[in-house]
Amino acid sequence: MSTYLTADTIRTLREARGLTQRDVAERIGVTDKAVSKWESGRGLPDISLVDPLAGALGVSIAELLTGDVRANANRAGNMLRSRFYVCPLCGNVIHALGEGSFSCCGVTLLPQEAEDAAEDPGHAVHVERIENDWYLTLDHPMTKDHFISFAAYVTSERATLVKLYPEQAMEARFPMRGSGYLYIYCNRHGLFRLRTPRVERRGGELPVL
Repeated sequence: MSTYLTADTIRTLREARGLTQRDVAERIGVTDKAVSKWESGRGLPDISLVDPLAGALGVSIAELLTGDVRANANRAGNMLRSRFYVCPLCGNVIHALGEGSFSCCGVTLLPQEAEDAAEDPGHAVHVERIENDWYLTLDHPMTKDHFISFAAYVTSERATLVKLYPEQAMEARFPMRGSGYLYIYCNRHGLFRLRTPRVERRGGELPVL
């Protein structure tokens, strides 16, 4: 039977950082005997201890739960490293600063790989500058079986997402905050993105670059 956390993962991470079982225990407020049980597979830490245990071992919660530890794995807060995860069953959208381990409706989610919207005629988003906003539109089906699920605007400091639903028009409006990427997600064809247009001195329609 699989568990949410394996004994080998805890032991390997602890030893890699030169920590004793007592060191780990003191950092999270348990006994060294408890840590010994976890590492021998005779017990599991309470779910409330997963966060402090990850901190004590110097990894993210996702790395602790999956055992997949990556050096310098997108821990800097640069939004342009954003990844989107979409549940194929309920349509839930998860935004993360880099890859992680996420699940929804019992399904393990994979990061969506963005394609170039300008190279796909069916998803070439029309971008217009209206005052100080980016206004996105697209002539795209918006039925229950085929629709744009969300649009997003991501810069180095912030990400904004607009959830869309069937029977709505495919349009979204975002306050301009500098250069970055505009995203749309089609439930059939996946994620598409394009760079924000160059800002010209006067308002009006801008080319999609």
